[in-house]
This record gives sequence, C-alpha cells and structure tokens, in this order.
Amino acid sequence: MTSVRRNVEIAILVCPGYMPVDIIGFHTAFGLLPGVNVHLVWKDRDEVVGMPNFPTRATTTFAECPADLDVLYAGAVPAEVFEDAEVLEFLADRGSRATWVAGVCAGALLMGAAGLLRGYRATTNFQMRDNLASYGAIPAHGNVVEDRNRITSGPATGSFEIGLRLIQALFGDDAAREMELLVEYAPQPLFGVGTPELAGPELTDRVRAIAPEERVPYDEVAERAARRLGIRAESA
Repeated sequence: MTSVRRNVEIAILVCPGYMPVDIIGFHTAFGLLPGVNVHLVWKDRDEVVGMPNFPTRATTTFAECPADLDVLYAGAVPAEVFEDAEVLEFLADRGSRATWVAGVCAGALLMGAAGLLRGYRATTNFQMRDNLASYGAIPAHGNVVEDRNRITSGPATGSFEIGLRLIQALFGDDAAREMELLVEYAPQPLFGVGTPELAGPELTDRVRAIAPEERVPYDEVAERAARRLGIRAESA
C-alpha cells in the first residue's frame, strides 16, 4: 500500500508591530509550493498592523495551530512581545517539537526569549547581535547561521535564504533550485554596503546613530530575560 505524505506545516508569527519584510520572502517561497499549509499565527484573527503600516490578519490562532510543525518561524517584533507570557508559551511549546526553528532579525532573539536558542549558534541584526548571549545563544557571524535544527539570519534577505534552505531540507535540492529560479532570487545590491564589514566604520557608525533609543527596550528585555532564564548564573 502506498503511503500518503502529509502536508508540511509552517507557522509564521504575526503580531501588532511585526516587520513584514522579515517574513515575506519565506512566506512566498513556501506558499508557492503544493502540499504546504502556511499558517500566519497570532492570539486571534483580529487585524494586526505591521511596521511600517501593513495591515494583516492571522489565519490561525495559537490554539488552532498544529501541535507538530515542520517549521516555526518569526521575524522582528516589538520588544514588549518578548515578555508576553502567552506568546512565549506558544513558541516554547511548538518549538520544542518543531522540525526546524527559524528566526530573522529580532525574531531570532524572540526564539531565544522562549528558551529555544540556549546552547545554539545564532545570529541576528548586527545592531543587536551581542544580545544573543543573554538568551543563552552563541553569537555568530554570517548571513544565515544554521546549528542543528535552528536557523537564524540578521538581514531581511534571510527571509528568502532561510526559505530556500528549508525547502532544500524538506523537499530536496531540485525543489530549492526551482524555487530560487521561480522567484528570481539573485540579489544585486546597489552599493554593496549591506554589512558592517562591507560598509566600513564611518557608515556603520552613522547607521547605529539612527534612532538609538529604539534599541533600548530590546537591551532591557534581554537583561530581564537573562535573569529569568538563569543565563548569567550559569555563566558566572
């Protein structure tokens, strides 16, 4: 008797203030494949507005989300979400069983806040990479960093790159090649200054100086998370 392959189950977190740029490539890559259920998950199906202004509705509530996921994925979210007990409980539960746990930009830090990066190499946006240690992760450089079944990225291009890598893992090389061509993923940056190493110190410092107060809440939640997770006590 021929066995029937079940659909691949993907959950992508959305919430008020989330960054659509961090999820849209991943969502597109998997959403174009047959046999894939892509769930935009949140507490309810009320409209949430991403940043900048991007109205969205979840397709699936936390309670309805499949228990066993092939991929649990998050992009950047506001700092207050890092201390939302319902969000952390959902991520910790689904992430403990997911085949892959993925995060882009502050989404990687959010997975850390849920206790899912302890002891894993990971990366995030260059301005917050040092916060990874507060979540028990091992900060690493690289556009995409993969450690066992955790995969993270800092830049927004990581949304496509993680998507293509996980299509490879779940469907094989040919499927990933076909998707890379289908979406014509062939970045050609205008200036080639998309990392601090490429940009040099002067430009990097100017970018770091843009709205530095926006980082403060992420630093504060990282400090509180370290105490909650016992990270500093472990490393002392």
